[in-house]
Amino acid sequence: MVCFFLFVPAMYPPVMAPQANMFGNVPGYEGTVPGGGGFLPPPMPMEPVAPPQPAPENPEWSIPSLSEDAAREALKEFVSSHCCYGDAPVTQGVITSMEPFNTFRYRLETFTESRSTDWAHKPHEGETADFYTQPAPRPWEVQATPPKLFSDHTEKIRVPYTSSVKQCHTCNAAGTEQCKECSGSGKKACLMCNGGAKSDPACTRCNGTGKDRCTKCNGSGKKQCETCKGKRQLLTYIELKVEWKNQVEDHLVEQSCGLKSDNLRSVKGKELFKSSQNLVYPLLGFPNPAVSQASERLIKEHQTNYGKTSRILQQRQTVELIPITQVNYKWKDKSYVYYVYGNERKVSADNYPETCCCVIL
Repeated sequence: MVCFFLFVPAMYPPVMAPQANMFGNVPGYEGTVPGGGGFLPPPMPMEPVAPPQPAPENPEWSIPSLSEDAAREALKEFVSSHCCYGDAPVTQGVITSMEPFNTFRYRLETFTESRSTDWAHKPHEGETADFYTQPAPRPWEVQATPPKLFSDHTEKIRVPYTSSVKQCHTCNAAGTEQCKECSGSGKKACLMCNGGAKSDPACTRCNGTGKDRCTKCNGSGKKQCETCKGKRQLLTYIELKVEWKNQVEDHLVEQSCGLKSDNLRSVKGKELFKSSQNLVYPLLGFPNPAVSQASERLIKEHQTNYGKTSRILQQRQTVELIPITQVNYKWKDKSYVYYVYGNERKVSADNYPETCCCVIL
C-alpha cells in the first residue's frame, strides 16, 4: 500500500512584522498595541464652568459707508490683478447706486489637547533600559509643555520607565538583511548588454557573463538592516503622542445681497466682541438673535465633540461685523454689479464685462 502525505507549509509572520511578544505589558497602558492604542479620554476638568456671558453693553455697530472713489479704486485693483481683464469699465463706467449689506460673523475657537499611545522602537545606541525600574507615569501624568494658545502643534514623547532592549525582528539580530536590488545574489544584469551575455564579441563591461556587480550592496548580497541600522538590537518603548489643535468654526449670518458666503471666510471685519476663558458660555441677548443661536449651538457641539476625547484648554468666541457693499454701475448702456467686502476691500465681480482669453505661445 502506498501512503501519500500532504505537507502544509508552516505559516510565519512577515519578516518585517514585530514579534507578538516583542512588547511588554505596562501598567496603565494595557490597551496599547502595535499600531496605536487610540485616543485616551482625559481626566475630568478641574476648572469650573464659566458663568453666562452677556452681549457687549454699548458696542459701536456702524461701519463708515464706502465712498465712490474707494469703490472704484477697489475695482481697479481687482482688474489689474487679472491679466485678461480690460480697464475700460473702470475708467468709463458710471456708478449708479451703492447699497450696504453688512453682516455678522460669529467664530468659536476651542483649543484642545489630545493624547494617544503606541509602541515604538529605534536602534539601540546604549540607552538605559528602565522598564519596571519605577512605575510608569499614566498618559495624562506625563509632562508636556503646550504651545502658544490657539496654535497647532504635535509632540512625541518617550514615556519614562517603559524602555526595554530587544533583538531586531527584521534581521534576527544579524545587523544585515538581504539586498532587495539583487535578491541577495550580489549581481545584477549588465547595464551595457542588458544581461545578454554576448560572447561574440564579448561585452567589454561584463566579459560576456551578462552580470555586473550590484552597486547597492557592493556585491555582498547584503545591506545594513534598515530597522536597527546595523546595531542588532532595538530599544522598544511606549511613545506618547500629544496633539494640540485649534478647532475653529464660523457662522455667517445670512445676507440677501447674493454674495457667496465662501468669499467672506478669508476676510476680516470690525471686531465687536471677544472673550476667552477655559469654557465660554453662550452669548445672551445679542441684538441679532442669529448670533446668540449660533453661539449656543456651536458651544454645545464643541463641548460634545471634543470634550470626550481631548482636554479643552481654552475657548475663545468673537463677533465681527463684516462690511459688504453692492455697487451697481453702467457701461455701454448695460447694467452690471460688483461687491466690495471685508476690511481688505476685496472685490467679487462675476459678470465683469470686459474679459478675454489669453493664449501663451
